[in-house]
Amino acid sequence: MGTVTATVTVTVEEGGAAGGTGPVRLFCTDHGGDGPPLLLLHGLAGHSGEWDALAARFASTHRVVAFDARGSGASTRRPGDVTRAAHVRDVLAVADRFGLAGEDTVLVGQSMGGLTALLAAAAHPEVCRALVLIEAGPAGPSPQLPEQIGGWLDSWPVPVPFPDAGAAEAFFGGGPAGRAWAAGLVPGPGGLHPRVDRDVMVATVQENAQRHYWDDWDRVRCPVLVVRGENGAMKPVETDRMRARRPGTRIGVIPGAGHDAHLDNTAAVYGEMAAFLAQLRA
Repeated sequence: MGTVTATVTVTVEEGGAAGGTGPVRLFCTDHGGDGPPLLLLHGLAGHSGEWDALAARFASTHRVVAFDARGSGASTRRPGDVTRAAHVRDVLAVADRFGLAGEDTVLVGQSMGGLTALLAAAAHPEVCRALVLIEAGPAGPSPQLPEQIGGWLDSWPVPVPFPDAGAAEAFFGGGPAGRAWAAGLVPGPGGLHPRVDRDVMVATVQENAQRHYWDDWDRVRCPVLVVRGENGAMKPVETDRMRARRPGTRIGVIPGAGHDAHLDNTAAVYGEMAAFLAQLRA
């Protein structure tokens, strides 16, 4: 059955939140489709278009929605509140807008999007049926992370832009991941420019520098699939500990993939997810 992709903006009011200035506008892509809903959350400095290839594979069997996190993509670039709690509120707002929150919905997140999904499931178990975490888990603290993220963003050609998509793709390593990162840039004077603010991204990871999330992991009650890239940032010791604390946790390893496993090997990630979702239905 064919599907129609539509874009919708969801507005989240920020009155009274820590640092909140509101409203925050979230750019959402509704891939349509029939069946149990999948709500897709991208990683730090990414954009919802990263999910297009995976969404296309699932659109015949699932309702698929993705959105740009606050501070990223076409969503509000400089939100006042970038805490994990604010990101969780965004998940709830998008799920409510699309009628996704409930017993059939699966939250799918990569990297920081995966942490947001984990925290949403822990604090609001009514919002989802299951979790898929791609290169994402509760380990921490990571004191060096803000400096690493700042250094990485400082390496981008700013304020002088990328001259064209080819140069951007090469900078980001080429292949599907390079193309997806390049697609997250926006045309402007002299070439292609980032759609993220360096200081906002650094602020977004400050909590991760200071704490871990194992207590939140222990509060998750739904089935979970954890997917890591064979060459990714997530280490086997973390996934082993996650399964030790929650023995039913399913672990998948994507051959040859890095941190952007959903881009490096979309077919293998789809295979892991499809098997997990079939197990849920059974």
